[in-house]
Amino acid sequence: MAVLGGKCERLPSSDLAPGGLQKGSILVMDDEEMVLNLASKMLECLGYQVTACRNGEEALGLYQKARAADAPYLAVILDLTVCGGMGGKDAARKILLEDPTARLIVSSGHSHDPIMSDHTAYGFHSTLPKPYRLSDLTAVFAGLFPSREQTSAISALTTGRDSERSTGA
Repeated sequence: MAVLGGKCERLPSSDLAPGGLQKGSILVMDDEEMVLNLASKMLECLGYQVTACRNGEEALGLYQKARAADAPYLAVILDLTVCGGMGGKDAARKILLEDPTARLIVSSGHSHDPIMSDHTAYGFHSTLPKPYRLSDLTAVFAGLFPSREQTSAISALTTGRDSERSTGA
């Protein structure tokens, strides 16, 4: 799929999503409906199937169910702070106890949080700061599943992102 005019348009099918990214299912956990909707649409535009949930308890249950069905998630995006429920740190710990190979991404709007700056110490593979940008999502997922095509995509996105920031775009 490609983003055209704010909408996704389907492209010819292949084993890779646009930009050479691996296809598959992604679990997204966030307590804010707007963030869940935006992340889901962006990931669908990148060619992923998305399951969304609102807290760590739900994420853990969905992760366990997918593994039991032999349909594990490629990766899980976990919001660090969840009001009134289990947040990303505790959910990550529980998921990793069951599946040490889980690819976990911590997400937060609080860049000063120690988990965001030292994410690997908590078992996360990557960080995804809010607000989300399609180029950031693409770069994070390309980094999780490196290949020759993905390395080229990361390089192109990084160059584009750096020029966006330097021009104030």
